[in-house]
Amino acid sequence: MTWSPELDTGAVLLTSTATIAPTERNLSHLLDQTQAQPDEFGSFFRHVLPDGNAVQLLRLAGVGADEPLAALIPIDPDALDRVEALLRLVQSLMGRRVAEDTRLTRQKRRRARHMLQAVDGRANGASYREIGGVIYGRERVASEPWKTSALRDATMDLVKDGLAMIVGGYRNLLRHRRR
Repeated sequence: MTWSPELDTGAVLLTSTATIAPTERNLSHLLDQTQAQPDEFGSFFRHVLPDGNAVQLLRLAGVGADEPLAALIPIDPDALDRVEALLRLVQSLMGRRVAEDTRLTRQKRRRARHMLQAVDGRANGASYREIGGVIYGRERVASEPWKTSALRDATMDLVKDGLAMIVGGYRNLLRHRRR
């Protein structure tokens, strides 16, 4: 398995279409399955969207490549994420404008980048103040006392959260924040 569909809520699980469902307008023939990688769970492949991003797909074991397909969405707290992924896939197959993946916002991407920069700096012997200067700007860091600065706390949080991301917390990037 090249990725984990149970953790990537943007993955679409594909199964056979139910016998009572119409198949004459099924869009599965538009999927390029030539690069599918089989294993015991089925065949993993990707559908590249017009913006260059991709939807990860898993055609479950026992389902033929030429069969009309249906999406399997478990009814769980991640169901809405999976519905959004399916919507992006179908929009692309129908040649429509594809909705943006809202799981990883611009702010989340920026924070993840800053976390990795902070951890990398710390691993290379940089002080929190030096890391803060790189991320927030030296002038901004120098403009207030470092020991009581909110930027100091934010920098330390970036290192702490970056370390957590490295040991498995990165998987949370693939999910919407739940309240």
